[in-house]
Amino acid sequence: MLVVMDPNATSDDLKRVSAAFEAEGSAPRTHRKPGHLALSADADPGLAAQLATLPGVAEVQPAVSYVLSSKTWHPERSTIRLGEGVTIGGPPGATELAVIAGPCAVESESQLMRTAEAVAASGARLLRGGAFKPRSSPYAFQGLGPGALKLLARVKSATGLLVVTEAMDEANVGPVAEIADVIQIGSRNMGNVALLKRAARCGKPILLKRGMAATIEELLLAAEYILAEGNPDVVLCERGIRGFDSATRNVMDIAAIPLLQLESHLPVVGDPSHGTGRRALVPAMAKAAVAAGADGLLIEIHPDPDHALSDGPQSLTLEGFADLMHELNALRSAMTPA
Repeated sequence: MLVVMDPNATSDDLKRVSAAFEAEGSAPRTHRKPGHLALSADADPGLAAQLATLPGVAEVQPAVSYVLSSKTWHPERSTIRLGEGVTIGGPPGATELAVIAGPCAVESESQLMRTAEAVAASGARLLRGGAFKPRSSPYAFQGLGPGALKLLARVKSATGLLVVTEAMDEANVGPVAEIADVIQIGSRNMGNVALLKRAARCGKPILLKRGMAATIEELLLAAEYILAEGNPDVVLCERGIRGFDSATRNVMDIAAIPLLQLESHLPVVGDPSHGTGRRALVPAMAKAAVAAGADGLLIEIHPDPDHALSDGPQSLTLEGFADLMHELNALRSAMTPA
């Protein structure tokens, strides 16, 4: 439940609302931003009518389970600065499409450098590459770890690209934050509350991927944990959810993109690589995500996908990525109002 206070509400008004929550056994949380003050708590919906009559109360939203990520609290779409000269979100068409491209996993300096040069040549500004790789099988390639972070730092310095890489647990948030411009929280960790809080406190933008079987509400509640720690820079990622048909790796929920933008002010990106698991389907689903209003894309590419140590079947070749970027630029131009 969210109680929005009148701009002229007094401290006594605030205390009365807090006391009403506490009398019902709820612990209210205070939310402040310039010109706005609200309290939220889990409470019986029947309390809404009582709260609405209290002095200083402007509005009561009885069914809000997430507050800071909602448009109730933040009606305007957020624009997040990912790095020097690179932003994502805001009103439709206000910023360039943020394309985050690179290998699923960092394998070597030559692999990463070749890929980064292709990313930069295409006009994209963000390089992805996994240093720590949570895998379904304990015998699969788990990434190069700290060594990969050093390679990412070296390539970042050489190309000027911004780096997006995943923090897999609380212990590696610090080392990842030293290198990364954006910290990714993977689908397996979307509900890892301790990791969400620790990553939030590092002060870097967070790319939060939807869990493999997570609802939209669960994704927004995960974002709420980050926002509640005082980090306003969260980008949501639709990366496909599990279905029953093995023809694709996942079911890419294109409808989730405009739905998240209806429910939340946070930027939304699509991940057609994990969303399909099939290289041939990635371009079509990337364009579908952009047409649905995505603020950006997360795309896996590799110099030699057939010999990649991780996710080769869903990775575009460097040439295929260059072609897709031309198509995406044409699509965005066609979607821009005259």
